[in-house]
Amino acid sequence: MANLKAIRIRISSVKSTRQITSAMKMVSAAKLRKAQDKIVQLKPYVSKLQEILTGLNQSLGESDVESVFGRNSEPEKILLVVITSNRGLCGAFNSNVIKETKRVIVEKYPDQFDKGNITLLTIGKKGFDYFRRLNIKMLPEKNTLFNNLSFENCVTVAEEIMNSFVAGEYDRVEIVYNQFKNAAVQYLTDETFLPVSTGKSDNKKFQATDYICEPGKEEIIKELIPKSLKIQFYKAVLDSFVAEHGARMTAMHKATDNATTMIRDLTLQYNKARQAAITNQILEVVSGAEALKG
Repeated sequence: MANLKAIRIRISSVKSTRQITSAMKMVSAAKLRKAQDKIVQLKPYVSKLQEILTGLNQSLGESDVESVFGRNSEPEKILLVVITSNRGLCGAFNSNVIKETKRVIVEKYPDQFDKGNITLLTIGKKGFDYFRRLNIKMLPEKNTLFNNLSFENCVTVAEEIMNSFVAGEYDRVEIVYNQFKNAAVQYLTDETFLPVSTGKSDNKKFQATDYICEPGKEEIIKELIPKSLKIQFYKAVLDSFVAEHGARMTAMHKATDNATTMIRDLTLQYNKARQAAITNQILEVVSGAEALKG
């Protein structure tokens, strides 16, 4: 009977866990649908803006603004923007970003790391909690950005990074995050934020559109590059936010399925143990009756 009681307790515990994982799955699915609409609407705008900027750069050549946001020298001071989540229970979402950040540091910038020229800016509590234990320079975290994720709030952080780059505090800025594809798939991305590229397209089929520009191409580029950087940063944060909910929904779906399977196996085990207990009781009664006859 003690064994039966233990199985009943386990079944009850797993059922409670299944209720929690199922509820978290539904919450993440609702948040995913809402956030996914934003990223789907943003991507065509980002693509068209980049197309215009590339076309203008190809027709104009290197502009004055690129001397501010672009550098050709070997980077010495590196800033890595690491975007994770504030909460767990989303599979390998956070651990993948942490591993990729460590890979970037070790493989791409070993000399800069040895000199202490690597700085991290974490967006997300999971990344901050991990890297603060290591011997590496860190800027004040921006974990509250996800509490009210908006373009305006992201622009504030992007401008801080851009101003630091222009002031010469960093020679290169990269963003490490999960890019959203669908609820089950996220692309681990290491993206250059600064310096800006020359705008030359590697696609041989790309043909720049001959825009009529007012007041002029240089003035428009000076306006577009900072705006493009702000939108690029917002897209990276939003991409990670959407990917987080997709990863959590998938993880909770698998956890719910596993709990259902475990409940089925435990119920079968309980029924077998109960049947064996009943059989033993019958045998004891029969044996007792036979003993009385003798």
